[in-house]
Amino acid sequence: MKNRKGIALLLSAHVVSSFAQGITMLSIPWYFASIVDQAELFGKVLAGATFVSIIWSVFAGTLIDRYSRKHIFLIASIVGLMVLGAAGYYGYINQEMPIWIVAGVFVFTFFGFNIHYPNLYAFTQQMAAKGQYGRVNSIIEILGQSTNVMSGAVGAILLMGSSGGAIDLLGFQLHFPIAFEAWDIWEIFILDASTYALALCIIPLIRYDSSEDLPIDLDPILKRLRTGWQFLTDHKAIRTFGLASYAIFIVLLIEVQYLLSLYVDNHLQAGADVYASSEVYFALGSLSAGLMIRRLTRTMRPVKTVILLMILAGLSFALAAVFKSVWIFYLISVAIGFTNAGTRITRVTHLFNHIPNNIIGRANSIFYVYNIAMRGTFLMLFSTAFFDNSNNIIWAYAICGLFVLVSVIPLLRLKDDH
Repeated sequence: MKNRKGIALLLSAHVVSSFAQGITMLSIPWYFASIVDQAELFGKVLAGATFVSIIWSVFAGTLIDRYSRKHIFLIASIVGLMVLGAAGYYGYINQEMPIWIVAGVFVFTFFGFNIHYPNLYAFTQQMAAKGQYGRVNSIIEILGQSTNVMSGAVGAILLMGSSGGAIDLLGFQLHFPIAFEAWDIWEIFILDASTYALALCIIPLIRYDSSEDLPIDLDPILKRLRTGWQFLTDHKAIRTFGLASYAIFIVLLIEVQYLLSLYVDNHLQAGADVYASSEVYFALGSLSAGLMIRRLTRTMRPVKTVILLMILAGLSFALAAVFKSVWIFYLISVAIGFTNAGTRITRVTHLFNHIPNNIIGRANSIFYVYNIAMRGTFLMLFSTAFFDNSNNIIWAYAICGLFVLVSVIPLLRLKDDH
């Protein structure tokens, strides 16, 4: 594989930072929904941050196309170390954490994802040869979901602690040789900060040769954005595919960041063990997709593969609205994880094969604007008091499932050509 060592170091840094980020992004929604009982406030904060991130994600796309992707990772890690370290230090010194700091850490990490993953994919596209895109994207998914399995399991342990040396995880009771208390939220922030520091030690070691010698666009930001939009206008099939196939990711992020904690707390009436365990089952489904999806795409066109996965995802969300069973919910989490990862691998590989590397950041920015606008709209709806009342959160799952199924319709026109 071209640039094997550079790609390995990049993915190592990604896994290290993603591990603690996963715990942080798992802990904060549960903190708001169950510990401080402020789920509605958290929903509004998340919706506001989502709308603001429209501007940020567009700007981030232009940065990715103009500046060194390696330097972007370095700067992001430095800023992450400073922000998470400062928040954790404040909590440690004062032995308390104001709710606005917790919300601020979530917003910061949320914004970080909007540049981290586009930059990761653009960087790997830059280093890998064209014929290696599918393999590299599968490796990213396998490593990412393996990390999510570990962070979900560790997150469950840190959120709950162990009572008498026992903890419930994945529907089973596990025994530990010692008992320990649940971690405070600021201790989780300190753990996250330490992984940013470790990533800072790995990133400078990355050495690579670009797979394509493409020119860097030095035009002003607005002109560069128009270039990205013009490319998608000239390639309407890619634009349709890129927008419609985002449906799974739109509803998935809403579920993970907001709906899931309410669903477990209000509908299943379960605790942090079920909440964290569902994340582990989701990651296991995603991991299986990383191992299997390339075999499926060898026998089926990319658009047909995405259509099949989206239908399965839409039905899974609908089933979550119908049933009230922890074990059925675990199975649904596996299915949603599989469809999410399978769609992402297929989608990213297809876009890599049709969009030049020096324009991929701007093209993705257009897709992100749609993603964020739809997410913000749904979050504003789902953060109203109705969905926090009784088990009305099931209606949010039903709406998400319907949205994914409707989004399949534009793809049906492309299924025989792509």
